[in-house]
Amino acid sequence: MTDETGPWLVVGLGNPGREYAGNRHNVGFMVADLLAGRLAGKFGRHRRAVAEVAEGRLGLGGPKLVLAKPLTYMNLSGGPVASLAQFYKVSPGRVIAVHDELDIGYGQVRVKCGGGEGGHNGLRSMSKSLGTKDYVRVRFGIGRPPGRQDPADYVLSDFGTAERKELDFLVDRAADVVESVVSRGVEPTQNLYHGV
Repeated sequence: MTDETGPWLVVGLGNPGREYAGNRHNVGFMVADLLAGRLAGKFGRHRRAVAEVAEGRLGLGGPKLVLAKPLTYMNLSGGPVASLAQFYKVSPGRVIAVHDELDIGYGQVRVKCGGGEGGHNGLRSMSKSLGTKDYVRVRFGIGRPPGRQDPADYVLSDFGTAERKELDFLVDRAADVVESVVSRGVEPTQNLYHGV
């Protein structure tokens, strides 16, 4: 049972450090940064979790959002997420993970609640630390690597020139999807955005 009045914890998944900033694997950080700008929030180091956090409200008197960027590497994201969920008293049903998704074509943003992790180390760590898979995922499609490129190398490479032309628009759409989940719910958001 989720608390209908409490905050939402929106976790952008990525790796800390300037060398990773433009990687496909860091698109969750990009979306979190954009959302922080929309909420006029400023990221700062959290005192109880290894993460940067920004807080704000969605609209005037709207629900509180806690935006988080774990400062551990991707495969250890769950620890900071669980600490923040405990600190802010957020139930798993009000946790939204924003992450890159190999199994969805570039340019598509999808949302779901629960399910498998699809080999994504950040999600695997979150599920383990939260003790459940029943949290919301906003999946940013990056597509499969070309040719025989190793998926691990692919996710840790920067977006290509053609992809970067659309990237700002797609990050903006992913931020819209997060706001829609908070204000409308998962199913109405799927109906609204999955045809796009």
